Amino acid sequence: MAADNGEEKLIAVARHIAKTLGHTDTITDDILQIFSNFDGRFSREKLSEKMSDDDRRTCAELEDSLTSLYPQISLYVSSDHSIWSDSADSAAFLDAVDELLAAIRDWSPLANEKAVAACLDRADDLMQQAMFRLEDEFRSLMERGGESFDLKRSIENGGSTRKYSYDSDENDEDENGEIPVAQPISDYNIVIDTLPSGTISDLHEIAKRMVAAEYGKECSHVHSNSRREFLEESLSRLGLQKLSIEEVQKMPWSDLGEEIERWTKAANVALRILFPSERQLCDRVFFGFSNAGDRSFMEVCRGSTIQLLNFADAIAISSRSPERLFKVLDLYETLRDLIPEFEILFSDQYCVSLRNEAITIWKRVAECIRGTFMELENLIRRDPAKAAVPGGGLHPITRYVMNYLRAACKSHQTLEQVFEERIVYPGDYKKLDNRASTTSLSVQMAWIMELLESNLEAKSKIYPITSLSSVFLMNNGRYIVQKVKDSELGRLLGDDWIRKHNAKVRQLHVNYQRSSWNKVLGVLKSDSGSLASNTAAPKLLKDRLKLFNTYFEEICKTQSTWVIFDDQLREELKISVTENMLPAYRSFLGRFQASPEAGRNADKYIKYTVEDVEARINNELFQGVSGKKC
Repeated sequence: MAADNGEEKLIAVARHIAKTLGHTDTITDDILQIFSNFDGRFSREKLSEKMSDDDRRTCAELEDSLTSLYPQISLYVSSDHSIWSDSADSAAFLDAVDELLAAIRDWSPLANEKAVAACLDRADDLMQQAMFRLEDEFRSLMERGGESFDLKRSIENGGSTRKYSYDSDENDEDENGEIPVAQPISDYNIVIDTLPSGTISDLHEIAKRMVAAEYGKECSHVHSNSRREFLEESLSRLGLQKLSIEEVQKMPWSDLGEEIERWTKAANVALRILFPSERQLCDRVFFGFSNAGDRSFMEVCRGSTIQLLNFADAIAISSRSPERLFKVLDLYETLRDLIPEFEILFSDQYCVSLRNEAITIWKRVAECIRGTFMELENLIRRDPAKAAVPGGGLHPITRYVMNYLRAACKSHQTLEQVFEERIVYPGDYKKLDNRASTTSLSVQMAWIMELLESNLEAKSKIYPITSLSSVFLMNNGRYIVQKVKDSELGRLLGDDWIRKHNAKVRQLHVNYQRSSWNKVLGVLKSDSGSLASNTAAPKLLKDRLKLFNTYFEEICKTQSTWVIFDDQLREELKISVTENMLPAYRSFLGRFQASPEAGRNADKYIKYTVEDVEARINNELFQGVSGKKC
């Protein structure tokens, strides 16, 4: 008897080894054959008989489990009301699903046995039905949670340690589910629970079962479909339109500028509030299942992210007209400041391509800005001489370029970053302020100034009068220096540049006086020798007086139409003229009045007194219309 028991145990061990090692029927048969050849007690017939008896017992146990679970699960699967409307029902249903999962997990190692395989097929069918119902319940919970959740109150009641204000769109009459619409705030950083906490807990319990049953992709899909609609509606409420790249490029610039403003607001809200909140929701619903959570987050945010990036890309590859610079700078700065958010949110395997695309487009926008300055250079080069500016006043190209550069340099930190050979990573760009003035941006600005000056030099040659050419260059040079001195341009170009160009203006001042008044001064200061003893002297002095009157009247008449736009420069010129003219004229009149032949009749030959000359210089020179100062 003891021998029989020992044999039974030995056979049981052999059977167990065969079942454990035999992953297929063929392998199991081979192992049984090896045992049979090794020992007669392990005959194929005995081992097969023992295994068949055990399989029948095993299958019976599995069938008992399925027989017990089938009516429980089927009852809930076929129910026409939500299982999660009653906490007892949802708990009972999840318990039944857990039992079914355990049964399948425990018996799956024996799936190579035909009888067990048949039972497992039935179990899989039942599990599929349960998963379909869980998928429906998951979808229903998300929809109901979105409808009942008060997003505005969530923000006000502790969505963040900071205080924020969001309101629904005033023009939208649909009050089912409030969507965040940004108000002007300075700090967008906030993470909110976009579904009620209880709903999130229920969703996690369902997700846990679906992932365990290898239905994680289906669960992620349901989750992402629901949340994607929420995100798209949120961006729509923020004013962001779904525009193709072609539509953006065809849009009038006035409309496109407004669209960039809406895009800036939407991008900040999306990357700093909506996307982080969706990331938090995914992490909570799929807690413990990072792959499912990462995949779901990518599916939720992918469409909205591509919508945002496509718009920025369309701007980057569209026209680079100089007037577009300032709105493009806004877009660039927004992208730059949001790159760290992309780095944090889109770092997993599913989202990394979105992060890389954001960085690529950010750099493309930087290239667009550099290209815009190249277009400005071309605009200066192509600006034709055409007709001379009346009175030698400010040329429109000077006014345009200088005001453009002043406005652009208000964003000097951003431009310094853009013009660096290597784009500086966000957060480092503020350090650029401490750099020497010889940055890539300062070189760029100096080059544009050189182009402008060369253009003005060419235009000055249109004037037929040398002194008027000097006035033209003096006007434009003075304007340039003033615009540089009291702006960020001064820091970029440096004090040496300013000193050099101030000296140029002073030299132009000298050139003007020399070419305009030296001829008059020559008449007054000519040395006639001993005029008092020369009988021809009185006639010579009278001729020179007449010549002076002619020259002086001609200059006053001509230069009364000339322009000096700057009040201070105009006064400086008049003072310098009078300081040179009046002493010479006074001296000349003294000699003339003292001459023997002029005698008491000298005054009748004098057309202008010294005071008259001074008055005409002060009142008549540079009275041309200088145009609007800016």
